[in-house]
Amino acid sequence: MSDTDPALMTAETLLGLYARRALSPVEALQAVTERVARLNPWVNAFACMNPRSHIAAGESAQRWAAGRPIGLLDGVPTTVKDLVNMAGLPTRRGSRTTDATPATEDAPLVMGLKAEGAVIIGKTTTTEFGWKTPGDCPLHGITRNPWNRDRTPGGSSAGAGAAGAASFGPLHLGTDAGGSIRIPAAWCGLVGVKPSFGRIPQWPHGAFSGVACAGPMTRTVRDAALMMSAMARFDARDPYALPDDRRDWRDGIEQGVAGLRVALVRNLGFAAPLDAEGEDALVAAARMLEAQGAIVEEADPGLPDTSAIFGRVWGVALSRLVASTPPEKRALLDAGIEEVARRQDDMPATDFLGAEMLRIEAAHIMARFHQRYDLILTASTPTAAIGADQPTIRAWEALWRDWAPWTFAFNLTRQPAITVPVGLDEAGMPRGVQVAAALYRDDLAFRAARAIEVAASVATAAPV
Repeated sequence: MSDTDPALMTAETLLGLYARRALSPVEALQAVTERVARLNPWVNAFACMNPRSHIAAGESAQRWAAGRPIGLLDGVPTTVKDLVNMAGLPTRRGSRTTDATPATEDAPLVMGLKAEGAVIIGKTTTTEFGWKTPGDCPLHGITRNPWNRDRTPGGSSAGAGAAGAASFGPLHLGTDAGGSIRIPAAWCGLVGVKPSFGRIPQWPHGAFSGVACAGPMTRTVRDAALMMSAMARFDARDPYALPDDRRDWRDGIEQGVAGLRVALVRNLGFAAPLDAEGEDALVAAARMLEAQGAIVEEADPGLPDTSAIFGRVWGVALSRLVASTPPEKRALLDAGIEEVARRQDDMPATDFLGAEMLRIEAAHIMARFHQRYDLILTASTPTAAIGADQPTIRAWEALWRDWAPWTFAFNLTRQPAITVPVGLDEAGMPRGVQVAAALYRDDLAFRAARAIEVAASVATAAPV
């Protein structure tokens, strides 16, 4: 990270400078907003900007000057995905079917960020209702990858991924129902964290509430852990929220992986595709862990066909979304949503319940698998970032061929999974791998991600 440009600094670096009075939150915000003004016209990472961010930065600067910061993130520029409510700003969900009425109440995780002093600069773009991976939506158009404007940043947290890679501040909030944090993180060279289900409370729930999580997207693993510390707080509005745990998720993150058993997994219930450079990245990550004392061996959990299970969950959620959209507005939806929804028209309830039982079976299988292995190492995506301008065709097949074949299994099982960058391919595009741990062992996933990060030493800011 840069020693001179605050926009390129990590959250930890910014906080250290604030504490030494070497930089103010106002100066940091100014550096970020100047970068946004220069690059966002083509990146298109923002759904809307927060007109009160300069006030929040000024208040933070006063607190630091008085030696009285209010929390872990006081004065750190942060973005929030436009599937999440923030009081005073609309939640459009990337859709022309929604209205621009501002939300009146913060989502729990936004409340957590604000309570720790984060300066929220704006809301980032999402694919419509978070339904797909290519980073475009009917409302805001195409979001582009700062590493290569002809490529997509991925989605559905497209704006968060692009904002992170473009250095529009260090902390970005994404959501993930099938890979929507980890895919754009992999394609944008970021760290993307899908925590254990319930670790970060959510309200109101969206279209994919049974499998969806919110989590950090950052340029370093330590920043991701810091950000999660602010958001992982119990909130009574989410009945699935875990009990309060006021831990700093950076604690123990440097303990390494020596002695941990790691399963290198190439089959998550079906033959997921992976190109040669993705395979090279996976093998390289395995060697990095081995070099630090981990015991790595290839293993197969023996999962049922997770593509068939997730296909049901995904399709039924989109069918319900279409059914709940007023008939006069359905033509405004992304055409791919109705294409997927139509496939569920004749599905009996018994089939859906059967898919839910298989989801639970997959979770049980993984729980048993983790009795033998502390961690799982897999690919994050089948390829590097795909084209930004190509149309979405045959979305049902693209889901497990081009988009999310390596990520959605962990949404079904609800366990934590982190994407971490390991290098650039021959075209100069980022490649990442994924580490997963048993349900509620987010600490182990952070340790493994940090170990890979230290060994890989990848530059995570796009050269723009």
